[in-house]
Amino acid sequence: MASLFRDRSSSVGDSKRETHHNGSSTTAARSIHAVDLPSPFGDLGRPISDAELRETAYEVFVGACRTSGGKPLTYVPQSSASPTSPALQRSMTSAAASKMKKALGLKSSSSSMKRSPGSKESPPSKARRPATVGELMRVQMGVSEQTDGRIRRGLLRIAAGQLGRRIDSMVLPLELLQQFKPSDFTDQHEYEAWQARNLKVLEAGLLLHPHLPLEKSDSSAQRLRQMIHGAFDRPLETGKNSESMQVLRTTVMSLAYRSFDGTPSETAHWADGCPLNLRLYQMLLEACFESNEEGSIIEEIDEVMELIKKTWVIFGMNQTLHNLCFTWILFHRFVSTGQTDIDLLSAADNQLVEVAKDAKATKDQVYSKVLSPTLSSILGWAEKRLLAYHETFDSSNIELMEIIVSLGVSAAKILVEDISHEYRRKRREVVDVARTRIDTYIRSSLRTAFAQRMEKADSSRRSSRNQTNPTHVLSILAKDISDLATKEKQLFSPILQRWHPLAAGVAVATLHACYGSELKQFISGVTELTPDSVQVLKAADKLEKDLVLIAVEDSVDSEDGGKSLIREMPPYEAEAAVANLAKIWIKTRVDRLKEWVDRNLQQEAWNPNANKENIAPSCVEVLRVIDETLDAFFQLPIPMHPALLPDLAIGIDRSLQSYISKAKSGCGTRNTFIPALPALTRCTTGSKFQWKKKEKLQNTQKRRSQVGTLNGEGSFGLPQLCIRMNTLHHIRTELENLEKKIVTSLRNVESAQADISSGPETKFELSQAASQEGIQQLCEATAYRLIFHDLGNVLWENLYVGEASVSRIDPFLKELDPNLEMISNTLHGRVRNRVITAIMKASFDGFLLVILCGGPARAFTRLDSQIIEDDFKSLKDLFLADGDGLPEELVEKAATQIKNVIPLFRTDTESLVERYRRLIMEAYGPSTKSKFPMPATSGHWSPTDPNTILRVLCYRNDEDATKFLKKAYNLPKKI
Repeated sequence: MASLFRDRSSSVGDSKRETHHNGSSTTAARSIHAVDLPSPFGDLGRPISDAELRETAYEVFVGACRTSGGKPLTYVPQSSASPTSPALQRSMTSAAASKMKKALGLKSSSSSMKRSPGSKESPPSKARRPATVGELMRVQMGVSEQTDGRIRRGLLRIAAGQLGRRIDSMVLPLELLQQFKPSDFTDQHEYEAWQARNLKVLEAGLLLHPHLPLEKSDSSAQRLRQMIHGAFDRPLETGKNSESMQVLRTTVMSLAYRSFDGTPSETAHWADGCPLNLRLYQMLLEACFESNEEGSIIEEIDEVMELIKKTWVIFGMNQTLHNLCFTWILFHRFVSTGQTDIDLLSAADNQLVEVAKDAKATKDQVYSKVLSPTLSSILGWAEKRLLAYHETFDSSNIELMEIIVSLGVSAAKILVEDISHEYRRKRREVVDVARTRIDTYIRSSLRTAFAQRMEKADSSRRSSRNQTNPTHVLSILAKDISDLATKEKQLFSPILQRWHPLAAGVAVATLHACYGSELKQFISGVTELTPDSVQVLKAADKLEKDLVLIAVEDSVDSEDGGKSLIREMPPYEAEAAVANLAKIWIKTRVDRLKEWVDRNLQQEAWNPNANKENIAPSCVEVLRVIDETLDAFFQLPIPMHPALLPDLAIGIDRSLQSYISKAKSGCGTRNTFIPALPALTRCTTGSKFQWKKKEKLQNTQKRRSQVGTLNGEGSFGLPQLCIRMNTLHHIRTELENLEKKIVTSLRNVESAQADISSGPETKFELSQAASQEGIQQLCEATAYRLIFHDLGNVLWENLYVGEASVSRIDPFLKELDPNLEMISNTLHGRVRNRVITAIMKASFDGFLLVILCGGPARAFTRLDSQIIEDDFKSLKDLFLADGDGLPEELVEKAATQIKNVIPLFRTDTESLVERYRRLIMEAYGPSTKSKFPMPATSGHWSPTDPNTILRVLCYRNDEDATKFLKKAYNLPKKI
């Protein structure tokens, strides 16, 4: 019984159905064509055959049409002439052309028969046409007169019991189950199959795909599931008074009339859940095609579609879903009927225009879930043909190609522009979906076609092995590819240019790249010029000229004049064999230069007395080797110096970059030498600070451990740093001379006369940038090393330690002055001022750190402010050097920060505390009145920085400052 429930329904239904196709062979052929096109509407989750769906859809169609306009359900036999059912009984006429066919771009069957590309027109159908729309739908859907009569009797009985009730307010399968008994059918098997179909439809519509989601604990759903499964063993008694029918009715009604707000719905929801509604609606739409002419749309499409739309209220359909479903049906019909009627595909393409409009305006999630797989299926089918269109299309079916391209591009645009979330996040103007797709089709198809031509050329080569001088396969291939490019330009490009204005250019650029790859592989094995290589190079040169000509002609009106396409077509280099040998020569010289750099640097001592220019001998030697290498390069007997020069220049550039990197390696940076700031403490009023030798030694050792192990000896001393800076400056200067030498040499090379004016400039960009960066790093490292490391004991450990009046800046200035003199005498003039400026900034930073971050060894009174101001003036005067030093405006600009901070040292404590309170409240809010937060140390010292004022208070030798710090932060008197 269970197997009968599952399987017999379809066989019985099919046995009673009138044949409405041209034999079983056509149906089988159609299924073969459609085997790779699964339905995008989704799986029902229950084995319901198309025949079962079709009969259910027909029941809904008849019921919806007979109750339209508020008329009661009445039964009128097909043979009756009574006009009581105007919708179904409407007489048909072909006097007026179909508006719908016109909108879809279809001609009437009287003037245009089914067209197969390259085939003769088939004669019009001679079959007798049904007299009414209702009769036409019955025949189109393969419903027998016996089944149709039973359906109408059932609707009449329902109407008799529920006068005036609309069909959308009832569950049609439930009502029909109650109206019939086994005696209404030919035999028991037919009845059981009919009952099983209705129960499966109820299961699909109410349990598997309900209009509203079901709770797992829903008792009605559990009861209905049990009843349906129970029918596997024994058919239900469906009489009006049977207990099982009453239970079934109660259960179905509770599920079908659910609503979002909990109140019973006026509309029954049993066939409007997705995808059941779509599958049922598909059965109705498929009736719009000629039964004797597969693929052709019936002439009465307008009248039929008007009636089909009356089912929308039952299926939960709307115009957007209809447009999408009808697009799929048109497309699927074209594929499943042998892909012969291109009018169907054209109609699907036109209908897709409406789908695109809907997709932009519709935000419905159900629609989106159906839209994506539908378009993906269409796009996938189209791309199987377009990604290798040379295999699929030729002059006989080129019209079909244009429609398929349009269809595929339209589907892709909707998928990307209206569905893809990733696309919405990007700037839309930078994404041209159509152009990108066409670009992909062209490149993919041309690569496939190239591979086929390659195989053909190889076969031709093998067949001519016995000849005296057989033609090389690449020479044969070059001729074939030239013919292929011509065919592409004449046949396919005119179509593809609708979506990609440079279609021909992209095609030849792809062929150019494919052939170039084979040519490159051939050249890699050439060690000397042979007849074969000359032959191939000539053929390659001719092919390249043909392809470039097509690209130029195709892109003459483009925005960039075809430059982008030409960039995709790098020259084949007809004399590549010689060029390859030249490249080997370049690589050997560059490798030798790298070894020379490493060996000379290993022996370099950065001795200031090595030569009068005060530059490293290793640098002189490396630059000499580079100069000799360039001379030798321009003496090579090759005609492509401009083309090969970049390889040599890059090698030289990288070698010099390596030299520069190693020359500054290990010298440290600005941050290497700045000591860590001590913790904040407060002062004891009237205290006298004594610097103990032991403490001084410990702090000195601690500081030196923070800045590393560098000292004044060896290759990292101050004189050696000066030599390194001179060397990097010398390299910068020589790089400019090398660039000038290259330009002059190119002019003197006869082969370069035509190219030198337009050729790219040779710039040693890596070395230029590395030397500039290296000089800057060494300037800062030298300055901060001198101030914080070499003179650190004078500045950081002595200045203002104890009483400010007896530990002033003079000792530091005396130590700094001879260092400045040594630097001035050693460094090149172009570097000297940069280093002196860096030392000035470092000394100013050091002075600020002493007065603001000097630790517990320092304390200042207001009177000390004058001492600080005088000492800082002395420090500035050192760099001004009575007008012989740095420019005054440069010194004053660097001194701005200190000049802004010094007035704080002469401000009274009460004003400082009040200013500090105000700044803290501005920074952290009024909640700081009770408890002050500790402001962060930014290093940007200023009178408006809370941390700067706090440090002035910490080193203020004043009772009020001490009390404030004790109360606000409980700072200790010492570390």
